[in-house]
Amino acid sequence: MSTDRHFSSHSASPEESNLFLDILHEAPLFGHRRPTNIIGSIFYCVLLAGYAILAVAASWIFHPIQELILPLLCSCDVALLIVTGIFQQYLVYQVQKIRLQGYYIFSQKLKHIIRLPFATIAYGTAAMLLVMVWEPHISFLSISMLLRTIMLTEVICAGFFMSVYIGYVHQYNSLDSQPDVLKSLYSPLQPSSSLEGLRYHEGGRLSDQQIALLQYQRENIHFLSEEILRLQECLSKYERSNDGSTPQVDLAHLLAARDQELRTLSAEMNQLQSELRLARSLIAERDSEIQRVRTTNSQYVEENERLRAILGEWSTRAAKLERALEVERMSNLEMQKKISTLKSQTTQESVEPT
Repeated sequence: MSTDRHFSSHSASPEESNLFLDILHEAPLFGHRRPTNIIGSIFYCVLLAGYAILAVAASWIFHPIQELILPLLCSCDVALLIVTGIFQQYLVYQVQKIRLQGYYIFSQKLKHIIRLPFATIAYGTAAMLLVMVWEPHISFLSISMLLRTIMLTEVICAGFFMSVYIGYVHQYNSLDSQPDVLKSLYSPLQPSSSLEGLRYHEGGRLSDQQIALLQYQRENIHFLSEEILRLQECLSKYERSNDGSTPQVDLAHLLAARDQELRTLSAEMNQLQSELRLARSLIAERDSEIQRVRTTNSQYVEENERLRAILGEWSTRAAKLERALEVERMSNLEMQKKISTLKSQTTQESVEPT
């Protein structure tokens, strides 16, 4: 049967063999591709980091309640399992958006990765449940240390899977190529080759690609419908009504209004330029006035310095005069003492002969 198909493909006319070669150029648009948000993934990684800190520092955090450490660790793990399940639904929604935009290979890669964090946390929760039930006695590990080790293992594995997911999403956001589902439009219609049998023994992958292509075409048709409605709305603004009586928007009136707006803007710009020139002239006058004030101020400063020098000199002279007056006063006092002494001696000498 493969031989018949091979023969029929070579016996076809050139027009029939080239019938689908230009199908890629008629494929749906892909310029409206929206990048996938990774803020939720980063937030989940931060949550994993906090969970790791809790696992490492559990003995210090729950120090006042040592007897409740094991139940609290198990409860935190169950809470993380619930949050991971909710977050997995969010990731499934993101991957579905990538698939609907035509990137089938990326969606297939991410479809397997997004389920691994929840599976890791679920396995870890089951391991913690077994540890709590059986309470194994290990010489170098206590029950609390064993639970914390399981928690750290969960965080490391889940963080690794999330980093791989973020890397793929970043690669998808920076991708600038056509959706890969477009290849399924013409790949079965190409001339047969030695690898043709592989295309029909992939476990339904081709049909899966065709389903993804149909979903992608449906999304593009919806997008094109919205664009057509938007363009029709824009076009209706420049068309007259059916009866021709009242135009919705008169193009000449619109151009005149635009011209009037441009003239108004030009007049405002000229006014602003004149105000700017006036402001610059005022600034120049203020600068010259400030320069004059600075010159006068420097003259006043020099005059004050000269007056301070004169005042200092007069202060020095006054101090010298005060010292001279003090010396003269002291000498006058000594002279008066001497005079009084001489008078007393003279009086005594005059009294003695009598």
